[in-house]
Amino acid sequence: MVAATLARPPHPFWTLTEGRAILEFGAFGLFRNRMRNLPKGDGHPVLVLPGFMASDRSTKPMRRLFDDLGYQSYGWGLGRNVKFNETREREMSDLVEQIYADHGEKLSIVGWSLGGVFARELAKMHPDIVRIVISLGSPITNDRRHAAPSRLFEAINGKQTAPEREGRYTDLAEAPPVPTTSILTKTDGIVSWRGSVQCPSKGHQTENIVVPASHVGLGVNPLVMVAVADRLAQPEGDWRPFDRSGWRERVFKSAAEIG
Repeated sequence: MVAATLARPPHPFWTLTEGRAILEFGAFGLFRNRMRNLPKGDGHPVLVLPGFMASDRSTKPMRRLFDDLGYQSYGWGLGRNVKFNETREREMSDLVEQIYADHGEKLSIVGWSLGGVFARELAKMHPDIVRIVISLGSPITNDRRHAAPSRLFEAINGKQTAPEREGRYTDLAEAPPVPTTSILTKTDGIVSWRGSVQCPSKGHQTENIVVPASHVGLGVNPLVMVAVADRLAQPEGDWRPFDRSGWRERVFKSAAEIG
């Protein structure tokens, strides 16, 4: 497995060029009106989880777009994503259950970076009420060396978090039992792309979509929004892999094509 044999953070060059995210943010604003023409949603709720050290402010542009496309989006409302313990785990689980109770239908979860790890684990905890999971540049292996901020995370949360000590969050590479998409970029300067590759799991509906983006720009990159909107718009129970035909073939790659 690539993720297991090459566990190291991104090359420093890509980390130093993460400032290019400002161009992606500019492109998001430039194409904002056109993105309203992306596939429309059916009104189901979408929970968006921020990355490490980030808050709902970082996901606001993405959530506003989801609202425009016909979804009912939610931030996590838990402040900055810094400390992970049993309390935070319970708060996220309660939030998923509350959104489901409020709407009476399954919710999709989109998670950016560490938020994607949480999204996948929440779907494992609540497979009956989660519709689809999409992770953006998420370190979905148990080897934290794929992520540049791993030492900072461990300095705050310890080498082993409380949920891990109790046997949870111990098999991050295993896909949730719901349709799961990992969106990653080979030029990620925060999480090595190898750590974001979802390996095929028997009986699971999984896929990888490789995009041209920075890590910091994943949540505002228009091309990422094309892929996310396409995945969210699928009818419930009729999941199919991302269609890369036509112009998409030149932009979106599979993990096998870059390995």
